[in-house]
Amino acid sequence: MQIPFTKMHGLGNDFMVIDTLVRDVKFTPQQIQHFADRRFGIGFDQLLLIKPPSSPDVDFDYQIFNGDGEEVEHCGNGARCFATYVQDKQLSENNPLKVKTVNRILSLMRQEDGQVSVNMGEPVFTPGDIPLLGSDEATTYERSITVADKPMSVQFSALSVGNPHAVITVDDVENTAVTEIGEALGKHPDFPEGVNVGFMQIQSRERISLRVFERGVGETLACGTGACAAVVAGCLQGLLDGTVNVNLRGGELVVSWQPGEPIIMTGPTTKVYEGTIEI
Repeated sequence: MQIPFTKMHGLGNDFMVIDTLVRDVKFTPQQIQHFADRRFGIGFDQLLLIKPPSSPDVDFDYQIFNGDGEEVEHCGNGARCFATYVQDKQLSENNPLKVKTVNRILSLMRQEDGQVSVNMGEPVFTPGDIPLLGSDEATTYERSITVADKPMSVQFSALSVGNPHAVITVDDVENTAVTEIGEALGKHPDFPEGVNVGFMQIQSRERISLRVFERGVGETLACGTGACAAVVAGCLQGLLDGTVNVNLRGGELVVSWQPGEPIIMTGPTTKVYEGTIEI
């Protein structure tokens, strides 16, 4: 069976997008791992499946799978690519689009300059809903981890923006052990579903630099939900204003948030190429 796909990216966070509106296609974790391999497959951070709407109040459903084959709840850069794909393929003229992930409904607005704004919903801070075990709700948390066989204590903010995030504020993001600390904290037993770990360096009240170690992927060039989580964490600590330019290795996103309001993330998308795979 021949399956068409489109390779896309948002600031280097790359995706394989497949339309399953007409033909329902399911992939095993092993197949997804093969597709994700950058030497023997297509190569991507996440697989996005466009699906028919499951309720009348949305335009589409969509599923997101990490390169390890595990389904995840949310992906901000993927949501923007989703909107561009739908527009390019003329699947809907609605703007904004309403799309349903596994745990929330997103609003995707295509801008005249080609960028896409995503209403990411409101952040969640209740530890049991992140989920983070062993703590009452707080602005920051502390856990012990082991890095290079040495114990260390790490302080972080924790929240969910549709998926779990821990945000660590650092002095120099380029000289931080992102992979080692990200792996160790991401596997901490107090995060039963794992966690995406962001490393935030504050440049000013309106600009940060950010690197993100994503669960099931590793460090990516950009992470939309990670950018949102970092801005919210910085705002709650009184370090950032309500609209922030987030500098990631793949480019910049703009994130806006006020307490009690949804997070709005805006950024570009790029179509790389189209192809087919044989199943």
